[in-house]
Amino acid sequence: MADPVRVGILISGRGSNMASLVDASMAADSPYRVVRVLSNVEDAGGLAIATAAGVPIWARSHKGLKRAEFDALIDAELRAADVELVALAGYMRLLSPEFIAGWEGRILNIHPSLLPLYKGLDTHARAIAAGDAEAGCSVHVVTPELDDGPVIAQARVAIRPGDTPGSLADRVLVEEHKLYATALADYARRLR
Repeated sequence: MADPVRVGILISGRGSNMASLVDASMAADSPYRVVRVLSNVEDAGGLAIATAAGVPIWARSHKGLKRAEFDALIDAELRAADVELVALAGYMRLLSPEFIAGWEGRILNIHPSLLPLYKGLDTHARAIAAGDAEAGCSVHVVTPELDDGPVIAQARVAIRPGDTPGSLADRVLVEEHKLYATALADYARRLR
């Protein structure tokens, strides 16, 4: 078996999707290994989870820096760790065109809607307000346009009568954790 693809994960918050990716990477037959977790929020909850799992972390606030300047810092950290594939897991900051170009075809994101529907924020409320029968999540390749890259995997969740954005988000998150680990593994296998 080829060496596992070296993955860096970018987070901004609690890190639940990051934790599912790290857990999946611990399997003996995983085609990827998480080698670095980076955050633009110095006290992001997911950093403690990564540290507990033995994954090196890097965190720095983006405040006071231009987008391209901050992204250059992240890029340097990823390259120093020999990262081959970047996974965004609740990273709540748009990436600069320069960063995306430097990692073209090697950045994945999980988004809480059935893309191309509901790009951006408030996806669950928007799906409920539209009267949709289902919602879900999508893993896509990151391009310069927000939530617009090629979709590589999706999971669907029925919208139930009486659902709130919060109750729907909880059910979609369960699917996100399963979908992202599987999609990342499949994508990593294609890189080898």
